Amino acid sequence: MSFGRVFKPTSEAFGGRLFVCAGFSTAASEAVQMLEWIGAACFMVLMAILWPVVKCFGAESHSTLLLPRRDSKRSAERCDSKLEGQGESDTVALICKPSALANYLLKHCMSFCKSLSIPKWNWRMSSSLQTVFGAFWPFECPVHFIRDHLQLSDDGLVALDWAVVGAAHHKRRRTSSNSTSPVLLIIPNSFGKITRNVLKLCEAALSHGYLPVIFNRRSQNGTPLCTVKLQQFGDPTDLREAVRYIRYRQPAGQIYAVSESTGSGLLLSYLGECGSSSYVTAAACLSPVFRCQSWFENGPTWPFHWALLLYQKICLSRYKTVLGELVHTDSLFSSCSLKSMEEALFCHSGLKGTTEGAGSWEVYWERNDPLRDIDEVAIPVLCVCSQDDPVRGDPQTTLPLELFESNPHFFLLLTLHGGHCGFSTSDEGPIVWSHQAALEFFRATTDFFAAEERAKLAARRRGLGGAGKTFRHRSVSTCKRLPVCSHNIHAIYNWQRSYTR
Repeated sequence: MSFGRVFKPTSEAFGGRLFVCAGFSTAASEAVQMLEWIGAACFMVLMAILWPVVKCFGAESHSTLLLPRRDSKRSAERCDSKLEGQGESDTVALICKPSALANYLLKHCMSFCKSLSIPKWNWRMSSSLQTVFGAFWPFECPVHFIRDHLQLSDDGLVALDWAVVGAAHHKRRRTSSNSTSPVLLIIPNSFGKITRNVLKLCEAALSHGYLPVIFNRRSQNGTPLCTVKLQQFGDPTDLREAVRYIRYRQPAGQIYAVSESTGSGLLLSYLGECGSSSYVTAAACLSPVFRCQSWFENGPTWPFHWALLLYQKICLSRYKTVLGELVHTDSLFSSCSLKSMEEALFCHSGLKGTTEGAGSWEVYWERNDPLRDIDEVAIPVLCVCSQDDPVRGDPQTTLPLELFESNPHFFLLLTLHGGHCGFSTSDEGPIVWSHQAALEFFRATTDFFAAEERAKLAARRRGLGGAGKTFRHRSVSTCKRLPVCSHNIHAIYNWQRSYTR
């Protein structure tokens, strides 16, 4: 993965104001990358040794798809297809509230009815190996990235990585504001790791005519930390400004969003807070974690818990000095669980200069729970999940099936196997099945609403007033909820306040 011009903070870029960023040296970056690879290699060896045991005790744990308890004919749409020949055939289920859009998706999204053929002897039957493969396995990626640093209203920085292909990667991205190409906003996991899954998604999106752009949080993936502030788990403030900036730069193109793993918490928070003012046409969540407070408290299975905790400590160690002004770094880096690290970073009991007990874990999640405003989501959202996900946990307690049964905007595509953001199949082509499903979902929803608008227009011309029951799609391109999205777009995103020259 390579980047084009990386705009460093200078006094000219900020209109005469000099900013000092807490960065890290190239040598330190290389050392961190080497540690990541060593850890990934050790993890692969460990899982390869334990795979027969994992397969023996875990492969048969979920032999049938988990469906709603109520009558499936009323509460869910289900698509079954079986593959002839030897090997085990997986069933893919679409769980949602029956609607005209759901019927349209089943008819036009071929991947929804595709059987994920995985022979019993294949390594892809192991959810752990599927997860490691989707996250760490190297491959020759033709995608390169050109980075824009975006200064926020509080002087913090986030980074937008625009994906390009081929020899054009050394040139500055010059996309016309009149371009009608759709933008695919990709939100990686909350730990900032750019996985193989994300890179493959960028490659697939480019081949389908999208403009992929990756949103990087403060301090993550090489983004400079210019303020002593990190983004809380479900705080969509930074993402909201980034989306408005993308909309300002690409007013003629539709915006679609895809999130990976724990990054889905940020996307769902954003869609819930902004509602019909989100500027997003449709969204997809790949292996999302829904009950995030419980996930932090209980943690994923121990190998993944250990890997995530170690990776987060390595990333935060780059900013140990500057973070020491705000948090107790001793307790931060001695944390032995994801919960204790999150508490040390964001809960008041772990912050310097605050009264002990002024804030609490429960208060933190009242503000950051991704499902807190879920009823306000106004666009179609596809969630692709696997029952054997070792990171999310037991599907009986971690999948909110009632949400998909009652809310017409949410669709759950559930598979038997696939791990966490894996979904690799033995007959896999150049595009991963989950990515194909998301791209087909975007195309189908766009076509569905375009056809609905044409039908309304034709009915209006006939004097019928567009009567009839239709899918309630509330997405609009103007911002109406001023208390939430009240920024002046032209005041924030000018040439002096963003690294986009």
